[in-house]
Amino acid sequence: MTYETKLACPIQRTMAMIADKWKVVVIYTLGKGTMRFGELQRALEGITPKVLTRQLRDLESDGLVSRRVHAEIPPRVEYSLTNLGRELLPILDQLHEWATRNSVALLTRREDRQKTERPPAA
Repeated sequence: MTYETKLACPIQRTMAMIADKWKVVVIYTLGKGTMRFGELQRALEGITPKVLTRQLRDLESDGLVSRRVHAEIPPRVEYSLTNLGRELLPILDQLHEWATRNSVALLTRREDRQKTERPPAA
């Protein structure tokens, strides 16, 4: 196994864990503080309750998100990042900065490439 392959394995495993349409956004949003389900759903425009539930369960199972149930009526459930989840925040901040700096250039390149690509033969 080459050095690059050994290095790629943890990256691939991590990306497989968080590179879902919503997981990174959920982590980034919870980085602002503890939130209840409804607060989180409102902060994430377009996510359905079913999808948010699945994302939170996955992230909790992976040890990135903590779910705290308060013994009240009605029940109150809060979600927050674990220490492991908080470790991702500086990386996500850097990714956000990079995307902000380069988004126009990246979109322009993609649009240019799409203009020059020929449609598949029918």
